[in-house]
Amino acid sequence: MSRITQRRRVSHLAAGDATQRPETLAVEEPLEIRLGGVPLTVTMRTPGSDIELAQGFLLTEGIIAGRDDVLTARYCARPDGTNTYNVLDVTLAPHVRPPEVDITRNFYTTSSCGICGKASLEAVRLASRYGPGDDPVRVTAEAVTAMPDQLRAAQDVFATTGGLHAAALFDVGEGGVMRVVREDVGRHNAVDKVIGWALEHGRVPLAGYVLLVSGRASFELTQKAVMAGIPVLAALSAPSSLAVDLATESGLTLVAFLRGDSMNVYSRADRIIG
Repeated sequence: MSRITQRRRVSHLAAGDATQRPETLAVEEPLEIRLGGVPLTVTMRTPGSDIELAQGFLLTEGIIAGRDDVLTARYCARPDGTNTYNVLDVTLAPHVRPPEVDITRNFYTTSSCGICGKASLEAVRLASRYGPGDDPVRVTAEAVTAMPDQLRAAQDVFATTGGLHAAALFDVGEGGVMRVVREDVGRHNAVDKVIGWALEHGRVPLAGYVLLVSGRASFELTQKAVMAGIPVLAALSAPSSLAVDLATESGLTLVAFLRGDSMNVYSRADRIIG
């Protein structure tokens, strides 16, 4: 927990009075992901579940399809032998073709770096190995509206810092039970962590699962759901227009504004039953 949160002293101002007090903050540190010693990307994340994060990222970027595509994942030490635990080197299996990386620029997630509109939708459709549109899963509205309370109850670090996003996976086949929850300063990292967990446990593609995110439903998060074969993505806040377009294109059920006993369903509403 010490690397997930840190204490800082702050000046608290209220009604004209200033008091000094300690505050608990969520830690944000860089994680460099390497493939076979070659730098691939750097993401700002909350330390913890780093191997899940790396594997989830590799899957949602279309580099790997399953746990067997990864041989090893290890932290890299400095030349003096010390370790920051901020550099993770992944060795791919011999049958996996590594991506082409331009060393003059960072590897990027297409959803966050300027490819837009129909080009983005087509790129994700072609890259995904799994088709969430073919998943016959059905989930009751009652089960979906019960999920946010389960998520909040599991957000231990958010409760003390107020500074983290969260993502969780719910197993519809088991009555909507929450299987895993992860928190992170980056909403995309939280999603990669739960997908990485699923990869480790042989659950990809995530047929019959609901992915719940604590914030908005962006194109990036929708892309990750599609790449992992998740049929239902639910968000507590608003969706973006491109997220709705991608969900419609791929057959993903997109739920947003999930609050209390109400929700908006933007695509494949047939999966949500009364």
